Amino acid sequence: MYLLSGVSFVSSSDFRQIAIRTESGKAERLFRAAVSAFCSLTRPSRREIGQLEDLTLPLFDNVSVESRRYVAAALSECEYAPAALVRRLCEEPVDIAAPLLIRSRAVSDIDLIALIGRHGLPHARAIARRKDLNPTIADLIRALERPTLVRTRDPEAAPAQSLIVKTQATADSETNQQMPGQQMPGQQTPGLAAENARRRLRSMMHTGNEALAAKVDAFPGADTYVKLRETALTGNAAFFQTALADALDIDFSVAQSLTANQNYAPLLAALRSLDFSEDRAFLITVAVYPGLFPHPQAIRTYLDRYRLLYRDTALEKVRGWKAEILSKAARDASPATGDSRKASNSDEDAPGLRVSSRK
Repeated sequence: MYLLSGVSFVSSSDFRQIAIRTESGKAERLFRAAVSAFCSLTRPSRREIGQLEDLTLPLFDNVSVESRRYVAAALSECEYAPAALVRRLCEEPVDIAAPLLIRSRAVSDIDLIALIGRHGLPHARAIARRKDLNPTIADLIRALERPTLVRTRDPEAAPAQSLIVKTQATADSETNQQMPGQQMPGQQTPGLAAENARRRLRSMMHTGNEALAAKVDAFPGADTYVKLRETALTGNAAFFQTALADALDIDFSVAQSLTANQNYAPLLAALRSLDFSEDRAFLITVAVYPGLFPHPQAIRTYLDRYRLLYRDTALEKVRGWKAEILSKAARDASPATGDSRKASNSDEDAPGLRVSSRK
């Protein structure tokens, strides 16, 4: 248990039990109080962010519209708002989601495009009020609202805008060919124009998702992660231990000892020293120790431990392992050195023998 700005926090399962045992108003007050306490933090830790999500998301369907609206407004001003809770609120009707759509930094451009594609004009109009809105998203919102009046800039300065205009012109041409005599050239029915705009939004979102995936694959240490993940998934302990020794620059014997018993703490420290995200670290750990995570609480315990372990502490442990290797090597070498010195000293202590040998 720990104290967060006057609100006592325990595990999310305890909170859910409290909410179940008491009246619905208790869940309502708990939902608001937890978010209020979180927003008062200057710089919340990853553990506190995850704990707020674990608490509020199970209660989400049981709280009133007023509480959701209150939480959305509070989190819209929060610099480190929990992403999962923000995304859930953004899927609500625009009268609830509007503060987050307009101000929240936790909503990425890809999230905005997805929301427009799913919810159409109401969400799009709120998103259009964001400061520093991506120009391409702004153009697409204008195309969605007034499809025949898309304003253009200099094509050389904005190739994306030129592409949008060409796409719009192509859609107009196709529409006129398919329905001759029903409308004037260059005009579209509002429903068809809106669907064309949504189609372009979905296309842009798909491209953005591919770019995001490429970015994830290119994160620092990606090659090391892939090697550890693939060797762990083979089920061959020696393969994984070899890859771990290479990644940490330690002896194979030390890497072998890290996974020799049913305690994942040493492996957790090793993965934390490599600065892997918690989901990547967990995937590797569960591949090595599949029997240690039979239920969600075991997984939550692992993630809590990983979040609480500072990377500097993990690096210090790795340095300790390396120091033990050097110390052992020095101890192994010292007897031979001592024997040679003893032999040398014995020769010095017996000069008569040296003289007799010369004779």
